[in-house]
Amino acid sequence: MSLRRRTVGVLIAAGLTATAFAPPAGAVEGAGRGRSVPLRVATYNIHAGAGMDNVFDLDRQVAQLRALHADVIGLQEVDAHWGARSEWRDLATELAERLHMRVSFAPIYSLDPVAVGEPRREFGVAVLSRHRILAAENHEITRLSTQDPDPVPAPAPGFGEVLLRVRGLPVRVYVTHLDYRSDPSVRIAQVAETRRIMGEDRGHKILLGDFNATPDAPELAPLWRELTDADPGAPTFPAQDPVNRIDFVAVSKGGGPGAGAVRIRGAAVAETLASDHRPLVADLELPRGNGAA
Repeated sequence: MSLRRRTVGVLIAAGLTATAFAPPAGAVEGAGRGRSVPLRVATYNIHAGAGMDNVFDLDRQVAQLRALHADVIGLQEVDAHWGARSEWRDLATELAERLHMRVSFAPIYSLDPVAVGEPRREFGVAVLSRHRILAAENHEITRLSTQDPDPVPAPAPGFGEVLLRVRGLPVRVYVTHLDYRSDPSVRIAQVAETRRIMGEDRGHKILLGDFNATPDAPELAPLWRELTDADPGAPTFPAQDPVNRIDFVAVSKGGGPGAGAVRIRGAAVAETLASDHRPLVADLELPRGNGAA
């Protein structure tokens, strides 16, 4: 599938920083010239900048994100001029600037501003990347709006996709936030639409997100036909004394022309109260030779 040549947000020159996590190992058989290319990815629901204590503190989230030493990060619950809870700030752009990364923001909601001339009030998901973003798309999937007093399931945006160039390899990264309600019916529809959208693409694929369901949930089972779960062996929610893993890094299994099998070298959950979720980090290998876009 051909993406629209549109990137939401700002593009910032990439740079690496020191980290509490061990830095990712070099490329297998050489720095990007061997048979595999390393990529560290993460997913993090940032709770609109607030920690487990419900206090907005973007500084501690910046510190935590920097410590992950990730090349690509999928974010959920990202405010952009949304309201007082996040001080009306554009969190997607600010995080990218402070982490020296590129960003693509995919709003779920885009509402009129409180006053004429002010920015639109937006809330959604984002991808931060140290690698160049070639294109971006904000896909629609079924949602049950939290802004409508009497919502019905309907297509709405907020399933973000970016096409990256990672040491010469095209890589597609998707970021999502599935429905949180105990009734799985909306998640069932969202999973079917996620598989359809991802199935239209070729090459290396990585899905990042807050699925609001555990790995063994029946509604997630169809995802594991084409994707492999990077299981860290630890829960992610709630951040304090977590009991469930509802945050995921999943990668394409491959098995067909241009299918883009991605290998998982390891995964871990960072212990932090900077949000109400804990971030999940995975070290991946991108094999050369089957990453067709």
